[in-house]
This record gives sequence, C-alpha cells and structure tokens, in this order.
Amino acid sequence: MKLKPQIVVVGLGRFGTSFASKMYQLGYDVMAIDKDEEKVQSMIGQVTYPVTADASSENALRELGVQDFDVGVVAMASNIEISVMVTVLFKTFNIGTVMARASSTLHESTLKRLGCDKVIFAEEEMGERLASTIFTPNVDDYLELSLNIGISKLKVPDRLIGMSLSEAGFLNKPGSQKLTIVSILRGDSLVLYPSNDEVLREKDELTIIGNNNNIEKLL
Repeated sequence: MKLKPQIVVVGLGRFGTSFASKMYQLGYDVMAIDKDEEKVQSMIGQVTYPVTADASSENALRELGVQDFDVGVVAMASNIEISVMVTVLFKTFNIGTVMARASSTLHESTLKRLGCDKVIFAEEEMGERLASTIFTPNVDDYLELSLNIGISKLKVPDRLIGMSLSEAGFLNKPGSQKLTIVSILRGDSLVLYPSNDEVLREKDELTIIGNNNNIEKLL
C-alpha cells in the first residue's frame, strides 16, 4: 500500500498555518517550519512535526530530513529573498512538487523560472482550499460547506465522457446521498441543474456538491 505523500511547509503566517493544519487533518504527515518559536509552539497538535529553524539554511533543512519529503510549500511571500532561497533549496533537494506564495507578478515570474510547480497569491481561506485540491489534479477549485462536504469544480474525467449522469453514478435530486452536479460549463454555454439523462462531453467543466470521499472515488 502506497504511503501518503509527506509535506513540508515553510512559513507559518495565515496561509502556511491554515494549509499545514488542513493537510494534517486530512491525514498527511506535515512538517511545519518557522523561525518564530511562538508560531511553532501554536502548531503543536495541529501538524506532525512543528519545528523552529532557519529554513534558508541548507544544513538545517538537511538535518531535518527535508530532502526526503514529497511536497514542499514555501508559504511566506513578504520576504522575497528568503522565499527564493527556500524554493531553490527545495528544487536542489529534488522534492517532487514545489509550491510557493508570491507577493507580486515579478515574484511570481521569478518563482516560475526557478521551476516552481505551482505559484499562488493567497491567505488563510486559499490555504484550506489548496489543501483540499493538492492531490486531486482534476479539481480546479474547492469550497468547504461542512465537515467532509464541499463544492468542487473539476474537469470531466476521461472515463465518464459519453455517459449520462445516471450512468456515471450521479443522482440529481435534493437530499441525495450521491454526488450532485449543480452545473456543467460547456464552452460558452452553462447547463444549470442538468437532468439525469444529460450526457457528459469532452472538456465539460462540472460543479459538484457532495462528500469529499465520493469525489475522490469519482476521480
């Protein structure tokens, strides 16, 4: 059985804190690093490994075993120099996926040139939304409604193309325990509350309400 990816987050502002704690709640091993000991102390019980360290130090990161992690998130944006340094170190360590926050378009372009896989402009709310979509590449956006229930915007999976909604396992009626499609964006046309006979087409963009586990099974 494949283990879940391990995640290291550097910078415990609003974005870093919300992202790290959400990923931990979702069952991932998370290391959260910051130079501010008070911020790190506040993460005890909210992440797997809360660590006070200078993340711009290659030796410090190596001693923590950061090179063995699968995902690296550079969550600070205000200090561009440190953001760039940590991004370079993550890429040097060959971490599989590197994401970083940007504070400006110039910062964004710099991070992309360094090979950053995903660049975001975000704070607390986006931290939670990113955590909910990071390992579901078909999902473009996510909004939590309650525990384990949310609205997801996603591209139609290839295996469902040509199927009607009922054939694909959807049930569009109030109170359904299955996934419900609220809308289908098809080119410039928007189909609201489609019928169960609606056939899914290539490049359809779906807005779905339902249980997160059911959405993961769908993908």
